[in-house]
Amino acid sequence: MGLELKQNLKLSQQLVMTPQLQQAIKLLQLSRLELVDYVREELEQNPLLEDPGQLDDGPAELAPGEASLEAETEAPAAPPEPSPNEEVKGDDGENRDIDWEQYLESYQTLGAMTPGSGSSDELPSLEATLTTTSSLLDHLVWQAGFLQLSDDEQRVLALILGNIDDDGYFKIADAEGDPLIRVAAEAGVSLSAAERVLKQIQRFEPSGVGARDLRECLLIQARQQQVEDILVGEIIRDHLGLLERHNLPLIARKTGASLDEVSEAFGVITKMEPKPGRTLSSEQPRYISPDVYIQKVGDEYVTIVNDDGLTKLKVSENWRRFLREGASPGETKEFLQERMRSAVWLIKSIHMRQRTIHKVTESIIKFQHDFFEKGIAFLRPLILREVADDIGMHESTISRVTSGKYVHTPQGTYELKFFFNASIAKTGGDEIANEAVKAQLKKLIAAEDPRRPYSDQKLVELLQERGIEIARRTVAKYRDFLGILPSSRRRTYG
Repeated sequence: MGLELKQNLKLSQQLVMTPQLQQAIKLLQLSRLELVDYVREELEQNPLLEDPGQLDDGPAELAPGEASLEAETEAPAAPPEPSPNEEVKGDDGENRDIDWEQYLESYQTLGAMTPGSGSSDELPSLEATLTTTSSLLDHLVWQAGFLQLSDDEQRVLALILGNIDDDGYFKIADAEGDPLIRVAAEAGVSLSAAERVLKQIQRFEPSGVGARDLRECLLIQARQQQVEDILVGEIIRDHLGLLERHNLPLIARKTGASLDEVSEAFGVITKMEPKPGRTLSSEQPRYISPDVYIQKVGDEYVTIVNDDGLTKLKVSENWRRFLREGASPGETKEFLQERMRSAVWLIKSIHMRQRTIHKVTESIIKFQHDFFEKGIAFLRPLILREVADDIGMHESTISRVTSGKYVHTPQGTYELKFFFNASIAKTGGDEIANEAVKAQLKKLIAAEDPRRPYSDQKLVELLQERGIEIARRTVAKYRDFLGILPSSRRRTYG
């Protein structure tokens, strides 16, 4: 067998994920608040980036609500990006340094990002802004400060408060049985002494805090409402399981009370708080800041990308002059040129991100125009491919743009993903979005007679009367998704 060497020429295409491309994809996935934090970090790390609003000789700070990222509606074409430490050859083949003056010309002064200007009257009210409240533990410690306790009782108090979870229950994760036994042992006091401290904590606000289980939590609230010694207390103590199953007739037979009396007691109990600590939970509130606003101007809907809070990035003029004069040593110059490339690409990537969000939102308005005019019942089925084909982008790009980003519309604030829905068949060959079906299902249940709630099969029949072909298991799935109980547990008496 003979060996020989051959040369073959093969032409192929390959996608190379450069650091710049990775950064552009990352920015596309960030929400607006995440983008603000990212830009702030880049300003701290890259000496060639600066915020003109923070400079004494720079432009004045923009007023709230104005666009804070300068960019053109149509970005200028970018020259091919040179790789790090690369020198550009001129027409005569001679190596030359990169002409940064010309390269940056397109990015230094950019115009408005999106058409139109938003009115502050259309934006969410300031009253809707969440503020951080004190935690449950802080609230309990403040109330404990009014108690006169001995040193032993102080130790018990600290151990109990330290083991109250966010729902307001006194629990020890790895303890079996009554957690108070373990607290008494650790504090070196008798169980009765620990019990006295716990009883004082259980008089704190919110009502029901410090309970060891749901039954005790409800009994604490019944005691404070002075209904523990009547039917309400008896039901909580002896028939909580039946109460959870809404089996009021059986409770009436076991207690000897009338169905009307049981129904009245049931109404009192359902107004109690099963998780008293959640009103003061230490969990931080989740802030939603819309990435884009849709406002109706005349007969048209206008898209405004939310640039509020984004700094007006530019490349430092001093560093540009320093590079232009060529007075820096070789290694320093390479570092500055690399930082210059990074700064320019960041500005361009942010501009491309905002423009892409604007284009996707405009396409959604086109497809979901009836929703913006008439509400959720008119939301049409929509898939990523339709928007991708409409604006000439890939489906993965649309998916990144719509994930974790919110839009404020005349119909409310929604995640952009909300507008993409699977379809359910209607009579006559039409289709309806599943979110619209959920809305109709919720409306039907809200209007039902609470004494004779609709079964899932009845809901199927009512939806079919409205031209929606749907299976009973699908109705059950949507009902569970909406957090609505089955008909047997929705029924009320009296």
